[in-house]
Amino acid sequence: MPNNQKKPTLSKHLWVIYTLSVILLALIWYYEWMLGVFMTILLLASIYYSIRTERTLIDKTEAYISTISHRVKKVGEEALLEMPFGIILFNDDYKIEWSNPYMNKLSEKDSIVGESLNIISEQLIPMIKEDKEEVLVELNELKFLTMIRKEEKLLYFFDRTAQVELKAKYESEQTVLAVIFLDNYEEITQNMDDTAKSQLNSQVTSVLNNWASEYGLYLKRTSQERFLAVGTKQILQQLEKVKFDILDEVRELIVEQNNPVTLSIGVGTGNLPLPDLGELAQSCLDLALGRGGDQVAIKDESGKVRFYGGKTNPMEKRTRVRARVISHALTELVKTSDNVIIMGHKSPDMDSLGSAIGILNIAKANNAKGYIVFDPDDVDTGVHRLVDALKADEELWRYFIEPFEAEEIMTSQSLIVVVDTHKPSMVADASLLNKTDNTVVIDHHRRGEDFIGNPTLVYMEPYASSTAELVTELLEYQPKSLKLKMVEATALLAGIIVDTKSFTLRTGSRTFDAASYLRSRGADTVLVQQFMKEDIDLYIKRAKLIERAEIFKGNIAIAKAESGEIFGPVLIAQAADTLLTMTGITASFVISERDDGRIGISARSLGKVNVQVIMEKMNGGGHLTNAATQIEDTTIDDATELLKDIITEYLEGRESE
Repeated sequence: MPNNQKKPTLSKHLWVIYTLSVILLALIWYYEWMLGVFMTILLLASIYYSIRTERTLIDKTEAYISTISHRVKKVGEEALLEMPFGIILFNDDYKIEWSNPYMNKLSEKDSIVGESLNIISEQLIPMIKEDKEEVLVELNELKFLTMIRKEEKLLYFFDRTAQVELKAKYESEQTVLAVIFLDNYEEITQNMDDTAKSQLNSQVTSVLNNWASEYGLYLKRTSQERFLAVGTKQILQQLEKVKFDILDEVRELIVEQNNPVTLSIGVGTGNLPLPDLGELAQSCLDLALGRGGDQVAIKDESGKVRFYGGKTNPMEKRTRVRARVISHALTELVKTSDNVIIMGHKSPDMDSLGSAIGILNIAKANNAKGYIVFDPDDVDTGVHRLVDALKADEELWRYFIEPFEAEEIMTSQSLIVVVDTHKPSMVADASLLNKTDNTVVIDHHRRGEDFIGNPTLVYMEPYASSTAELVTELLEYQPKSLKLKMVEATALLAGIIVDTKSFTLRTGSRTFDAASYLRSRGADTVLVQQFMKEDIDLYIKRAKLIERAEIFKGNIAIAKAESGEIFGPVLIAQAADTLLTMTGITASFVISERDDGRIGISARSLGKVNVQVIMEKMNGGGHLTNAATQIEDTTIDDATELLKDIITEYLEGRESE
């Protein structure tokens, strides 16, 4: 205790007792002085004893506190200098003012005082400025959890190397499930004899077994065309580094029909139970097949999907059996519904309108009420002639309703049929999807991550030329009472012709079969040409747009409209098609502003460049040879630079494979 402070003598309660005792003693003196003398002596002795006892107790307490203070101070000094964690004090200029011996040992210099915090890690100063409280830094191959006390200009460093390594090991050894599917096994082996089929099975199994052995995978064949693979996240990372070259190896197998064998692989990864990983793997396989096969889809618990492969154009492999089954399933759904609401995509094209009319006829053939959702304010000039022809048929046009009318007639038992798209963001009115649980999706585009939730029936065939072709095949299995009007059959045929560029792209034998069926039902090819005619002003605008094209990377044409110029999606798609016909051009991209304020990009290729992958990186999609996107909150110049960067990255990645 400091010398300038007085030591306390008696506590307050003792003073109260003694005060009362004095008063009592005075009364005793008044009545009996002999007893008063005795009591006075006793009281004085008591006061003396109390004061002495209390002072002794205070002295002992002070001695104890002094001892504890010394020990605490000593421990504090040892903690600063000897404890196995780092301490640094820094100034306003982020320079080190003091560090404990632990931090000095980690530096090659004798002292780090006066050095910038960058000598420890270049992460520290930015993190301090951002008011971060913790950051993991690496120093001399050790991982330190750094606790930042900005107000005190103090840093604590705790070695977390063992924990980080343990976490990395845990993550690298997480289970990964993969489902492997031979895309076209059934088609290739359909006409094979047993010997050839056995030889093919042996070849495929041998290649996959060698691949599994090389990377440490457990592989089990579960059926003629399906395998199950079990591995770890570390193995998956190795496979991603080589971009799943097993796809190329299997594709190079020689079979009798010269049709390449292709694989699709769905991979489930993440910190999930095995049943959930299995469901992830299966959903990824469905996604890969929906995108045309010959590729790998990987999904983790966050839902993010990564793709590899998809280099080849999908081969036609649909069977009549599937079309018949889908047609019958759709018939049952139509019959049990209150009504059928048919939607295409926004700014409908020939394929979207033609497909919707085809589904309308399926509803009518089964005595169901069907309606096509059509927004008159969202009609592109490329289809206005078809729309005018439909309006001329009053009986047919009464089935076209606006979105608000559809909402009024919707019930929980209504059936929604979405054609020519599978993305909720692209349908004519996305709000209608939430008003019923009965949804059918019919589309020919490669499946993307954005997909209509929980559809009742899905008919997606990226091998088809158009959705109109798929719908035409469904019509063939409807009741014989079905009668297509000439304008209805022509609308379906127009959808096929436009999407195949007059039967030159993505055209299979069944495309001609569908066109033949429609022709027999009265489709007018001359009227199709009338629908496809364009104004001379639009032709000149497209020519000027093409004139602005530049050649990028030797054989890729990129045409960019001037800032402020607005072009519709049909016109830029036509410009991209035209550029693709030029000598030496293998892919074309046309960029322009849209009337909705977004930047539109239309992409085409001859198959050597996968424009779908490029457009997906810009939040778009489509086919390997035909894709597009719309970008918000950007300028046409920034969109062009972004496109060039993505093309460059794509080409460099392909060269490294």
